Amino acid sequence: MDEIEIPQYFICPISLQIMKDPVTAVTGITYDRESIEQWLKTAKDTICPVTKEVLPSSSCLTPNHTLRRLIQAWSTENASGGIDRVPTPKSPLCKSRLLKLIRELEVPGLYVNALKKLQVLAKDNSKFMEEAGVPKAMVLLLIRCCNQSKTIGVEQALRILYLTWTPSSEIKAAVNENHRIIDCLTWIQGCDIANPVVVKTLAMQVLKRVIEAANTRLLEKLKPEFMEEMLRVLKLKFSQQATKSALQILIQVCLWGRNRSKIVQANAMFELVELELEKPEKNITELIFNLLAHLCSCADGRAEFLSHAGSIAMVAKRILRVSPATDDQAVHILSLISKNAATKEVLSEMLRVGAVTKLCMVIQADCSTYLKQKAREVLRPHSNLWNNSPCIAVYLLTRYQ
Repeated sequence: MDEIEIPQYFICPISLQIMKDPVTAVTGITYDRESIEQWLKTAKDTICPVTKEVLPSSSCLTPNHTLRRLIQAWSTENASGGIDRVPTPKSPLCKSRLLKLIRELEVPGLYVNALKKLQVLAKDNSKFMEEAGVPKAMVLLLIRCCNQSKTIGVEQALRILYLTWTPSSEIKAAVNENHRIIDCLTWIQGCDIANPVVVKTLAMQVLKRVIEAANTRLLEKLKPEFMEEMLRVLKLKFSQQATKSALQILIQVCLWGRNRSKIVQANAMFELVELELEKPEKNITELIFNLLAHLCSCADGRAEFLSHAGSIAMVAKRILRVSPATDDQAVHILSLISKNAATKEVLSEMLRVGAVTKLCMVIQADCSTYLKQKAREVLRPHSNLWNNSPCIAVYLLTRYQ
């Protein structure tokens, strides 16, 4: 059997496949809808791939019904030759339908059904829904659920918000104008809710994005209860993703205002050391050490860190065992301790648990020049004490002098 020749104008210029849902851009070039929408979503500049002219937005794509019918007729005619019949595409989502569903969110008897429909639509229309204001509507709905202590619809609202979230100015404005969303997402962590692990993990992922979008003023006003709830998430360890999100959130917020002190006062040092002692995955360890380094830069943080009997030993043990990023933060932590809290007891503890030996090994290992110099800066000021100790081999000490 001769190979069936596909008419050139049936082929999408992007995917080079037969078009299933041909649409014509304002430049006059026809593409398959899925391919051109993906192009516009991911391309740095929204230009026509063929003519290189500017394309305003995906809403300027016009369905080419005539070409679609021709492709369908041709595919049916050649089905015996192995050509798959092109089905009739679904009607594209219109803004008026979205606005109707958003209005129904405010009606007690309709909002659950509206949420279900929006969740289905969000899987394939996230960009269009974001432009129509769906994320802001989800923020307001979640706040309303929190204010009324109702959990019905919370999971769907979180999923829709997560799927339609983009770091746009509109979403940033929605967060900063409705700062109660932070309290709401924190409230979800303590709720007795159906499907708790999934919902609470999703809430943590959304909260991470909210914190990234929040302005400085909002971050500086975070309550101590917020820090306590993040640490409770770490303690409960109900999912790997929730733990990761909680650590990322604490790292983000500790840079602003008095948040570092609030985190320390919430018993963060103890929880972080305990979490690391359970030997979590590498990416979690890196986040733990990042946060510990931030918190050890203040006196209260160092005091709380040293109050845990296993803190220095834990840091020493992780050096040269996890990753270069962990090595950097671990040496930085030991540097902060040795410079600002170098009591005889602390220095003796560093010797006893192998921290001094590990610093000497960093100097010998295939580490960056910067890290080796950092290790030397920790070792040199206390060399007299460590030189006389039987806890460390002489040949190691001679390497940093």
